[in-house]
Amino acid sequence: MKPALVGDIGGTNARFALWTEGHISSVQTLATAQFETPEVAIRHYLSSLGRVPQQIADLCLACAGPVSGEHFRFTNSHWSLSRTGLSQALELDHLLLINDFTAMALGMTRLHEQQCRVIRSGQADPNSPILVIGPGTGLGVSTLVPEPNNGWRVLPGEGGHVDLPVGSLRELALWQQLFSEFGHVRAEDVLSGRGLVRLYRAICTLDQHQAHLDTPSEISKAALAGDPVAIEVLSLFCIWLGRVAGNAVLTTGARGGVYVVGGVIPRFSDFFLASGFADSFCAKGCMSHYLEQVPAWLVTAEYPGLEGAGVALEQLLNKSA
Repeated sequence: MKPALVGDIGGTNARFALWTEGHISSVQTLATAQFETPEVAIRHYLSSLGRVPQQIADLCLACAGPVSGEHFRFTNSHWSLSRTGLSQALELDHLLLINDFTAMALGMTRLHEQQCRVIRSGQADPNSPILVIGPGTGLGVSTLVPEPNNGWRVLPGEGGHVDLPVGSLRELALWQQLFSEFGHVRAEDVLSGRGLVRLYRAICTLDQHQAHLDTPSEISKAALAGDPVAIEVLSLFCIWLGRVAGNAVLTTGARGGVYVVGGVIPRFSDFFLASGFADSFCAKGCMSHYLEQVPAWLVTAEYPGLEGAGVALEQLLNKSA
C-alpha cells in the first residue's frame, strides 16, 4: 500500500512527512524561499528519501491562507499552486488542501498530556468549542467544534487579521506609533515573529532609545538576559496575545479551552508562562466571569500541523472508501 504525503506550509518553512497507518515519519523542514514552487519542494523531499511521486497516492497540504477554488496563493510566501496542475504533475489519486490552522486544530485531537504545559488551570466545558491560536510568521486562529460520536469539525478563519485591541494608555501610544507607520494595525502586526521586531522598534522610537536588535531571536535572547526594552516587548506581546485570545473565546464561545501553538513562544516559554497572558485573557469587564474557568495550555508537540494534515486526509479517504 502506497504511503500518503502530508505537508504543513507556513510563510517561512514547509514541513513534509510520510503518513502511513495513522502515523507520520521521515519529517523534513524546508525553507520556502529556497524553492520556486511547492511541486519543486515536494520532489526534492521525495528524492531525499529515494522516492518518486509515483510512489505516493495521496497528498494533504496544510496551507497558510484562506483555501478555496482551483488556484491558491500562500499568505506570507511567494508560492502558489493550481489544484489540477499539482495533482497531474505528481500523478495523485487525491489532493486535499486545507488551511494550516485547520490542520493545527485537528492536530490538537492527537495530543498527549506530556505535550502541553498549563498556562492557566480551569474546567473545560466538553460540549463547547476549543480555540487554537498561534503566533508564527503570522498569527493563526482556528476553532475546533465537538460533534457527535467523538468527532470534531474545524471552523477555519482569519482571526490574525482582526484589529489589535488596546487596553492601556501605554498600548494606545504604541498603537498610534504603529498606525503612523502601517495604517490599519492588525493583531498579527504585533503577534508574530516580525511583530516582535515592529513592537521593539515602536518602543525605541516612542522612548527615543537606540534600536540595536534586528530579529525575533535577538529580542527574545536580550529579554531573557535582562534587557529592559526587550523585556517590555515580550511582556506586551504576551499581554496582547492574552487579550486577543480572550476576545476570540467571547466571540466563538470556546469554553472548551485554549491551545497556544506556533513557533515564536517556544523561544521564551518560561517567560510566557509567568507573563500577563492569563490576566489579560480574563480582563473583560462585566464579562470576565465568562472566562474564569476556561483553561489554557502551551503546546510543546513537535509537529501538530503535520499530524492534523494526516487526520484530515484520513477523514477524506474514509468518506470516499
